[in-house]
Amino acid sequence: MHVSTLQILADPMRLCIVEMLRGGERSVNDIVKGVAIDQSGVSRHLRILQEAKFVRVRPEGQKRFYSLCSDPFRDIDAWVSQYRQLWEGRLDKFGEALARKREAKQSSPHVRKSSRRVHHERNNK
Repeated sequence: MHVSTLQILADPMRLCIVEMLRGGERSVNDIVKGVAIDQSGVSRHLRILQEAKFVRVRPEGQKRFYSLCSDPFRDIDAWVSQYRQLWEGRLDKFGEALARKREAKQSSPHVRKSSRRVHHERNNK
C-alpha cells in the first residue's frame, strides 16, 4: 500500500464523501446536498478519488453516478492486518496480566481499605 492512499483518505471532505458512498451509488447532486461545499468542490474531490481508484463513475445522460471500488479498501485491510497481529498479541498479554492480578486479589486473605476510608478513620479518632 502506498502512503498516498492514506493521504487521499486523510482529507476530511473526501472521507465524508467515501462514507456517503458506503450506502451505495449516488449522483453528484446527492453528494453536494450531503456536504458543506459547492458542486465544483465536490467534483474536484470526486476526481481525486477516481484517479486514486477509490470510486468509479457511471454516466447516465447528463448525470454522473459515483460508487466505491473495493480494491483500495482491500489493500488497506491487508496493510492493517499486518499490525492487527501486533496489537492483538499485546492485548492478549494485557488480558492475561489483568487475570493474574484479579486472581491474586481474590486469593489475598485481607482486603485493603481504600485510602479515602483510611484517611476518614484517622481524622475521626
